[in-house]
Amino acid sequence: MSQIDVSVVMPTHRREKEVVEAIRSALRQEGVRVEVIVLDDTAEGTAREAVEALGDARVRYLKQEVPSRGKPALVRNHGATLAQGRYLHFLDDDDMLADGALHAMVGALDARPDAGVAVGWVVPFSEDADWLQDKRTYFEWAAKVGASTPNSAWTVAHILFRGTLMVNSACMVRREHFAKLGGFDPNIPVYEDVDFYLRGIRHHGHVYVNRPILHYRVGKPSLMHNLGKDGTLVMESNAIIHSKYRRAHGELEYRALQLVLRALPFDVARRLPLRLPRAS
Repeated sequence: MSQIDVSVVMPTHRREKEVVEAIRSALRQEGVRVEVIVLDDTAEGTAREAVEALGDARVRYLKQEVPSRGKPALVRNHGATLAQGRYLHFLDDDDMLADGALHAMVGALDARPDAGVAVGWVVPFSEDADWLQDKRTYFEWAAKVGASTPNSAWTVAHILFRGTLMVNSACMVRREHFAKLGGFDPNIPVYEDVDFYLRGIRHHGHVYVNRPILHYRVGKPSLMHNLGKDGTLVMESNAIIHSKYRRAHGELEYRALQLVLRALPFDVARRLPLRLPRAS
């Protein structure tokens, strides 16, 4: 059995201060054995000095041989091939893990061998008060829905037709499932993490960890702040995600989920005994 519980895979791009904060949040996790794989996505390797100055043997720094040019899916996929842990956690370089987060997620997945993905709360932080209030309201809603959704089938339906309930760094996946799922899709302009975890939950089920997992940076320093203003990229990404789902699971399943979620209030719909075929 691997001596490492969690491989924290962390792409970084010109965020030397933030990436050190993110790494430290992973290193101070208690009750689990971690490794941190930092993949510098700059041609110059700008984060090397800051990362290596930490002087912790649990941290591996690598410079991408070929920078991804803004495709974090490629960097995460590379990092996953280097990982040795039982579980994979993909931590964005401007976010931070809540204390005890990895222990809680590992414990939840260890207790549920039938589940391939763990998902938990997101707690936003920002110096921009307006953005913070907006995102705090959203993530409080997402946590409430995530904790009360009865099973993975309903979570899949909700993500497709009502709104995503997670962000990349608030999730964990079994390493053995990563290659089977094909990793993150670099052809999706944004929300490639939503696509990956949607597929993971659909194929392997999930467990919801009802506690704070991630401190999530929002506002001007955040990449998603900028991407969120580009409606074209968002619509293109959603179109790809939905098209992939229809091809993988059929038009009948897709339309049935759409009909139920759009025809009924969610508090009513989730009382139905929805089940979806699981991957073999």
